[in-house]
Formats: sequence, C-alpha cells, structure tokens
Amino acid sequence: MTELVEHGKLFVGGEWADPLGGEVIEVVSPHTEEVIGRVPHASKADVDRAVAAARRAFDEGPWPRWTLERRIEAVARIKDAIAVRHEEIARAISSQNGSPYSWSVLAQALGAMMVWDSAITVAREYAYEERRSGVLGPLLVRREPVGVVAAVVPWNVPQFTAAAKLGPALLAGCTVVLKPSPETPLDAYLLGEIAAEAGLPEGVLSILPADREVSEYLVGHPGVDKVSFTGSVAAGKRVMEVAARNLTRVTLELGGKSAAVILPDADLEAAVAGIVPAAWMNNGQACVAQTRILAPRSRYEEFAEAFAAAAGALVVGDPLDPATQVGPLVARRQQRRSLDYIGIGQAEGAKILTGGGRPAGLERGWYVEPTLFGGVDNAMRIAREEIFGPVICLLPYGDEDEALRIADDSDYGLSGSVWTGDVEHGIDFARKVRTGTFNVNTFSLDMLGPFGGYKNSGLGREFGPEGLSAYLEHKMIHLPAGYDAPGGA
Repeated sequence: MTELVEHGKLFVGGEWADPLGGEVIEVVSPHTEEVIGRVPHASKADVDRAVAAARRAFDEGPWPRWTLERRIEAVARIKDAIAVRHEEIARAISSQNGSPYSWSVLAQALGAMMVWDSAITVAREYAYEERRSGVLGPLLVRREPVGVVAAVVPWNVPQFTAAAKLGPALLAGCTVVLKPSPETPLDAYLLGEIAAEAGLPEGVLSILPADREVSEYLVGHPGVDKVSFTGSVAAGKRVMEVAARNLTRVTLELGGKSAAVILPDADLEAAVAGIVPAAWMNNGQACVAQTRILAPRSRYEEFAEAFAAAAGALVVGDPLDPATQVGPLVARRQQRRSLDYIGIGQAEGAKILTGGGRPAGLERGWYVEPTLFGGVDNAMRIAREEIFGPVICLLPYGDEDEALRIADDSDYGLSGSVWTGDVEHGIDFARKVRTGTFNVNTFSLDMLGPFGGYKNSGLGREFGPEGLSAYLEHKMIHLPAGYDAPGGA
C-alpha cells in the first residue's frame, strides 16, 4: 500500500505558511482508488496574500532588478534540482494521474528539466533592447517584464506545463502565483521545496493548489497582470472572459484533435512505430496526441490490421510498474467519459478494431483498454470532440486533397504529422495544414521552437523566443534626431 503523503502548509511568497482556509484536497490513486495524499485547499484569502506578495516583489523587490545572469543562476538551481530528484517527481506524478512511470521519467520529470534548460538558453540569447531607425528619428525598443503572472496548470503533465510557464516568466523578471490542479498537488510540493532552496527572493513564487472557483478568483484578480493557462477549451474561454474584465493579458494552450496523415508511399512499419506512441501517449491524456489516423483507402486494410495489432499489444496496468505502457485515467469521470465515447462511436456506426471496454483483470482502478475505431467518418463525434482518453479513430481517405481537407476539418489546430517516403513532399504537405505544430516522419515537441495552436487550440505560444516574449511588454523610446550612440544591452 502506498504511504499516505500529508502536507499542512502552503508555499506563499517563498515561505511555508499556514493556510487561511480550512478545506483539504484529498488525492486519490487512479490505480487503487484509495486516498494517497492530503494537502490544504487554497482559499481566496490565500490568493489575496499570494498576489499581494507577488505585487510587492515585482513593484519593490530585487527580482525584476537583478541582472539577467543572476536570475539565470537561480533558475538553473531549480533545473538542476529537478534533474537530481527526477525519479521522485516521476513517481509522485504517476501515483496521482496514472501516467506510466517510464513515460513520467522521460516526459514528466526529465521533460520538465529540459523545458527549464531551454528557457535559460532562450533568455540568454534574447534581444531585450534594440536600436531602430524611425521615420522621425532613432528609436530604442525595450522588452520589460509584464508583471505578476497567474500560471494555471493541468493534471496531465503538471511539471512540464509548470516549467513552460515558470521558466520564461521568472527569467523575464516576473513574479508568479502557480495554481496546480487538485488532482496533482503532490509534485507541486516537491517543486516548492526545490524553489525554497534555489534562493528566489521573497514573494517571487507562490504555489496554491485549488479548484475552479479559486482559480477563477485568481484569474480575475486585479493584482494580476498576465494569465497563462493550459486546459480545456471550455475552461480557456472562461479564463479569457474573466481576465477581460481587467484587460489582463492571456496565453491559452487548449485542446487538440490532431491528425496523423499516412500518405500512400509511407513505410508501414515506420508509420505504426511512430504513430502508436504518439496516439496513446500518457494514456491518451495529451493535448497533442495523434487521435485521428488518416490512412489511404488503397492501403486501409493493411494499416487497420497493423494498428489494431500494435494497440492490442500495449501493456496495460499499474502505472508504477516500469513495464506498463498504458495506465489508468486520472479520475472516474475521465474513465466514464472514454467509455461513453466508445458507446457513442458504436452508435454512430464505427467499428471497434481493438479494445472497447475495461481491461480484463483490472476491475479496480480507472482503466480503459487502448481502443481503436475503424471506418470512422470525420463528421462523427468521436472524430470531432476531444475525448482525452485512449480512444483513437482510423479514417480512410481517397486522394491527398481529401486527406488535407479531413485533417483541417476540425475545430482544433494544435498538432499533427505526415508519414511519407518523400520528406520534401511531406514538408510541402505540412505547410498546408492549419496547425500550430506539425511533424514529418516523426513526433516530437521541441522546447526551442514556438508551441501553440490555431482555432480553438488556443492563443499565443509557449517555448522558444515566442514563449519568452509572452511575459514581456514592448516599450518604444524616441531619441533626439541625429543622436548616435552604441546600441543598448
């Protein structure tokens, strides 16, 4: 039995403090359905004091006024500590949300470390001031920190998304209130311990686990200058609505229904090997998952058989078992959602090629079999709506123009891939698809390039210089005509 983890304090402005409210979050294992942790539920009063601390730290404190190199040194200590404690972080995340441990090590913990490291690389190379020739005279254009940031992260990749927001925000000179999901607060406490040892000045970082009501209060707080949110489309729309009352800037990284397009000349073995982990990654609980697989009718049966065999061979079980490839879903509601969509797909006329229910021998835990639907039409709900579980659609298409139309016929535009024997042709195809990220004969997410989506997949970008820019304001300074001096630093 997993040892119960209990925390009695909140991380407010860099200090462990007693909560101002009395509510408690109980963390339940998706594998055993037993309580594995308890932490304080942050209240609105806790938000007030965290924002006030962040406001003082930004307006009066040293952090925004430190040199970039000094901020980098502090952030690097966080990155290095995550690398040292990556196994502990991975176990905590897998215990909370069901991610397979092997995937948690690489994507959840070491992946987060890579995000912090990439943010440092970008910050070092970024041009914070530049000279321009204006119409009426010389200009100095500066990028300055936006202010107090509310960072709201989801349960599916909590440390990865936290790093995507904290890294550039802190390096820019912002102060941050981080709001973890109530499903995954335990790893946030590990981050709090790491941050406390990193030497951040008072008020720079607070971590407040809470539910939607408190999240909305944070997002709408008049002391917040910028909101960075990752989550569902519905929640993202609400964040935008609430933030608009104060004209608070927002970055929204939302959902996806991404298409993996297999062209007729693709290598079957390579395509299956690349797409299967990209489709069922993190138990299907990934916004970038390739949840629509498009196969040419000329080779449809061949691909259907290969994908069904590969999906059926995935090892399902205890997320802490290193052999597990697909674990349980994060909560009973998510299990019910996936099972409901499986019923919807059958009712719509799609055919289950593999999976379709609870795995045999796993009556306890929020498990759903890796499921592949064949004969899917893109008008079906299972092809249009984000299921966020291990339920994937295989769609046939005729010619390449039809494949492109199907790939783009979505309310989302986050990710995608094309698989072909001609890489240059694949690049040409990639240029035509309306998504924020795309892959040719591979699947990855590079932290030095911009990540985000078109359409309902969000607003703004994370990672790369574009992600850092989201935490900076642009200032134009007019200089006297004829003034000529060395460029600013």
